[in-house]
Amino acid sequence: MLTALVMYVRYLYLFTILLASCSAKIGPDKDLKIQLQSRTELAKQELAKQELAKQELAKQCAGRDGWSDVAPPAKVFGNVYYVGTCGITALLITSDQGHILIDGATEKAAPSIAENIRKLGFNPKDVRYMLSSHEHIDHVGGLAALKQITGAQMIARSEAKVSLESGIADRTDPQFGSLRYFSSIKVDRVIKDGEIVELGQLKLTAIASSGHAPGGTSWTWRSCEGATCYNFVYADSLGAVSADSYRYSDNPEYVAIFRKTIERISSIRACDILITPHPSQSNFFERMSGDSALVSQNGCAEYSAAAGDRLSARLAKETVK
Repeated sequence: MLTALVMYVRYLYLFTILLASCSAKIGPDKDLKIQLQSRTELAKQELAKQELAKQELAKQCAGRDGWSDVAPPAKVFGNVYYVGTCGITALLITSDQGHILIDGATEKAAPSIAENIRKLGFNPKDVRYMLSSHEHIDHVGGLAALKQITGAQMIARSEAKVSLESGIADRTDPQFGSLRYFSSIKVDRVIKDGEIVELGQLKLTAIASSGHAPGGTSWTWRSCEGATCYNFVYADSLGAVSADSYRYSDNPEYVAIFRKTIERISSIRACDILITPHPSQSNFFERMSGDSALVSQNGCAEYSAAAGDRLSARLAKETVK
């Protein structure tokens, strides 16, 4: 009887251990499933939030394209964010080692750009470098104020340096004499065509884009979100805009440089997401809201072709006169 009782107790003990072992295995699996479901739901909510932000950007800027018109921030893709105004683009590209800001709109817009960075959950003080498209007041007027806010270094090509540090357009600029002065900004580092600006995993390549302005610079980089990666091109303005007294036909050397820039932007094959200094130049808000495709490999070619046509039309108009 005692032996049978001992055997029973042993079996009961082993069964208890086995049951506890099975529960331990089932528990974590169940918890993991709940965690995965929770993460999936959070990811869906975050994606929906990002899409709403893009639509809100387009909605708030509908019919508003002033250089200083305040706009809400929005994620473009991956680590790229729109932090500019309704009329002027400013981009924040983020990394764990710090961030890069391209363009600063007007001096009046600088506080709203800094606030947009904060709204996205980033600290303006973590902006390490500032870059620019071209040295006109509507795109670089706010950089001096933003440099004070962020403490970032200003990086530019030598062709833009003098204007950035003086606040005055270069005499070779087609718009010289018609542009207002802007707050000057010290250039901390001068780069050349094709040079790469690196910050952590960020690598932005400078492309000389003289034409709309002598120091025009376009920027290319690659951004990823999970396994999906896109090639970004922040192509400088290509408009043949000038002071009333300027004639492109009287400046054939400058026109040749301008056409070279247009051809170069057109030849960029790795152009998945095109962004321009004025959102309207590339229908950016419409693309952000989903009214048309944000990603298009034809963006650079189409943008350049339209610019080439406008330059030709301007030259033809001058010839008629």
